[in-house]
Amino acid sequence: MTSALFFFSIFLLWISLANFITIRRPGLVQEIDKSVSVLIPVRNEAVNINELVDCLTKQSHLKSLEIIFIDDSSTDSTNELLKTAISEGAPIKMVNAPELPEGWLGKPWALQQGYLIASGEIIVTIDADVRLTPTAIAQAIAMMGKGDFISPYPRQIAISFAERLVQPLLQWSWMTTVPLRIAEKSTRPSLAVANGQFFLVTKSALDLTSGFQKIAAEVLDDMKLARVLIATGAHGGVADGSTLAKTRMYKNFSDIKAGYGKSLWSAFPTRLNTGIAITFIFVTGVTPVLVWFSGNPIGLFTFQIIVITRALSAKRSGGRILDSLLHPISSVILIYLIIYSWRARGKVQWKGRTL
Repeated sequence: MTSALFFFSIFLLWISLANFITIRRPGLVQEIDKSVSVLIPVRNEAVNINELVDCLTKQSHLKSLEIIFIDDSSTDSTNELLKTAISEGAPIKMVNAPELPEGWLGKPWALQQGYLIASGEIIVTIDADVRLTPTAIAQAIAMMGKGDFISPYPRQIAISFAERLVQPLLQWSWMTTVPLRIAEKSTRPSLAVANGQFFLVTKSALDLTSGFQKIAAEVLDDMKLARVLIATGAHGGVADGSTLAKTRMYKNFSDIKAGYGKSLWSAFPTRLNTGIAITFIFVTGVTPVLVWFSGNPIGLFTFQIIVITRALSAKRSGGRILDSLLHPISSVILIYLIIYSWRARGKVQWKGRTL
């Protein structure tokens, strides 16, 4: 059994190394001839509006750029700030999403409104808490090449101890389990990897899915959209966007619990999926330490290998390499969050709505 654990960790290390070397990374910036539409759904994002408008209007090397903010029934000063930016000459558009209909969640509904009026050949969606470098969109389009979509993974800023324990597991999960270059060419939706914080897709590919209609009620809209696109014959995947974009998703454990509570159950929608996920996390994160402390050196070797996979992920994504040593603690917390998410399903409040 311990030998199987060791060889399994070697297998994960092989995938991590392959992805570390082959993952798409930004190249030299170049002029983009295709027209681009950026869709930004916002709901009570007043704290982010000014910086977001600033970084979007500074995008360079794009011959045609359309920036569309979709206000999803904000109750703070989001709407007023956008109107002020427009009145002061910011080259942006703003639309108000109609009242949320039955069968839709807020973000997909807002994105659908932007999609319906977008004129660009490339559709870019970003979250309000993401900040882009001036050449981010141009370099991301260049990375996409002849593909249909790409998801440049932003650098996840983690400052508090809770963030440092949990946030790195996001990129580690796919860096160690999904051969990214194979996934890009695969027709299997199960291999899809994406992050809706910064997502680019050709308008022609999105037209085949009727925009965001097929993910209307999906909490994990990014992963589901990637799977829907692949199911229609599109190709694409995740890329290293750590030098192009950055974001701080949560600031404390309370935020993390609410954020993961609303979504993790959707990532593992059946009890079988959940059981497999928890088993994987326990086997890779906790079991090596238990075996090591029992006096078996294989446990130490396995723990070291897993830490190396975490370090590779951190290096490629702009994270803290030393936090990799905390992987066993991170794993226990993630297992707790998965269980909590299932128990809180349909009860968690997010931006004033129950998910």
